Amino acid sequence: MNQHPRTAPPAAQGLSRRAVLAGAAASAVTAAPLLSATTAAAAPNPHHDLLYVGTWGLDQVHAVRFDPARGTMTPLGSVADVSSNWVAVHPTRPVLYVASGAPGGLVRTFRIDEGSGALAQTGEIAMDPGANGTSSLSYIGLNQDADTLLVADFATGHAVTAPVGRDGRLGAMASSVQDTGSGPNPRQDGPHAHHVVIDPSRRFALVADFGADRVFVYDYDRHTHRLYAKSPDGPGTFATAPGSGPRRLVFDPSGRTVHLLNELSADLQVLDWDARTGTLTPRQLLTTNAPGHTGTTSAAELAISRDGRHVYASNRGDNTLVVLSADPHTGLLTETQRLPCGGITPWSFSVHPGGRWLFVANEASSTVNLFRVDPGTGHLTDTGTSVAVPNPDCIAVRSL
Repeated sequence: MNQHPRTAPPAAQGLSRRAVLAGAAASAVTAAPLLSATTAAAAPNPHHDLLYVGTWGLDQVHAVRFDPARGTMTPLGSVADVSSNWVAVHPTRPVLYVASGAPGGLVRTFRIDEGSGALAQTGEIAMDPGANGTSSLSYIGLNQDADTLLVADFATGHAVTAPVGRDGRLGAMASSVQDTGSGPNPRQDGPHAHHVVIDPSRRFALVADFGADRVFVYDYDRHTHRLYAKSPDGPGTFATAPGSGPRRLVFDPSGRTVHLLNELSADLQVLDWDARTGTLTPRQLLTTNAPGHTGTTSAAELAISRDGRHVYASNRGDNTLVVLSADPHTGLLTETQRLPCGGITPWSFSVHPGGRWLFVANEASSTVNLFRVDPGTGHLTDTGTSVAVPNPDCIAVRSL
């Protein structure tokens, strides 16, 4: 594919990919010895949680067994040989969704064997809305009701939806909307949808578009699972700074505040959300770069704690994780911690449903690293535990 949402890690500039990965793997082993690999059949405890890890460019999904009581990870190896730009799990059903980077924008569904971690494919649907095979899906996820799959097609600038049945199976594509616009960066030659979320009122869908420097606000019909623009002038929009590259969005629990992470400028915005009109108003702008940062800027992942008190971001330019505290009265953020990500190029991370663990997909060092979360302060502690997974790009947690 010619376009994708990946930024070359700063550590790799001027070096071959093979040299970077070899050096990264060596440093990762020195800093945190990797657990020995086991097969799915030899999983230590069928009641421990499962992590499913997408791999960039390798056409594999890997599984890892996680013990939340002891904080141990056991790799189970590759459990599916399919393209995996992004993975997501159903919140209550043993179903894994895998977004393909292959032409056609395929999303595949798999049944999870919770005893072994093995996957069995149960279906697939095409999300390519007539894009002549140029689709490259950058994100998939479920809405709050777990009855709609939300899809961002980076290559074509489309946001797509499909209904999800009670058993977790996908129906045919319900809607596809086209973003518009471009930005000054060479990677912003057109619209590149990167993330899709439904607001807490369930009336609107917000699309962070990397290429257009916009957050598009579409109307959402929860009964038909459709996105559409009610206004004849098109969807509502919130414009970011030119060249910022919007990448991730999260709502705080109150539903009145949105946090927006911009990839190219590596900054974080706090926005007011008006659910009556579907409009965003800027309130705060913070950098995720370290003081004195030089070189490429590249922010990647964003999450918020369940109580809304702590916000987490990853910075690929600095290879760091950033923790911010949210003021309970104003919603404004203050940085409280910055620490190394445990590897190279923290492409994404996932917070364990229990809120006490955070898993980092360090893509260039080919490791998944485990951090402990202090629920009071929100601060992270590198446990020194990691597992080897080739080119990990995202992590989905099936909590048992």
